[in-house]
Amino acid sequence: MLNEDIQKIFLENKMWAESKTKINPNYFQNMTKGQTPKFLWIGCSDSRVPANEITGTDPGEMFVHRNVANLVVHNDVNLMSVVQYSVENLLVDHIIVCGHTNCGGVKAAMDSVNLGMMNKWLVHIKDVAYTNKVELKQIKNTNDRYNRLIELNVIEQAKNLTRVYAIQRQWKERKAPYIHGWIYDIGSGYLKKLVGFTPENFKIDEEYIYDV
Repeated sequence: MLNEDIQKIFLENKMWAESKTKINPNYFQNMTKGQTPKFLWIGCSDSRVPANEITGTDPGEMFVHRNVANLVVHNDVNLMSVVQYSVENLLVDHIIVCGHTNCGGVKAAMDSVNLGMMNKWLVHIKDVAYTNKVELKQIKNTNDRYNRLIELNVIEQAKNLTRVYAIQRQWKERKAPYIHGWIYDIGSGYLKKLVGFTPENFKIDEEYIYDV
């Protein structure tokens, strides 16, 4: 069964590559010339939320980083490297933080499930819940409270991006990138806008401002 699963991936890959070259014989040759994506996508690792597929973007159009519960953590060297490269080298115009309904990471953090090493990661969601505990306690329905925490987590991660030095420098130099906070509804397939931050409409708290 394992060999069959792997073989299927290679067969699908062959069919996909052939379909692309059938439409455009130079498709992959063009890909070797470099990338100029307009978007950086920071999404959840959940297998039901494939960034390119749900946005209808082709290879080369979107730079992608995914982790559990779409977190923007400042000591995550991987993510910070992706952000810096995307804004300083690729000069992306938009950064999208996209959460999704039925997020297992948010659910585990809300229910205080002990997941061993994962606890160190999920504590960042608990921080969001703590910061917004007054609002969340007023939501009596557990599922509604869960969905609201998913949204609040996206909003907080989008705000965290504004506290990154590389982004603050780009905001000063080229008035970009725009930062977006979205939710993907797994049950309908639609995206929902939550927040949008630009140098013109968002004031960074002075404690987080760098001398850029």
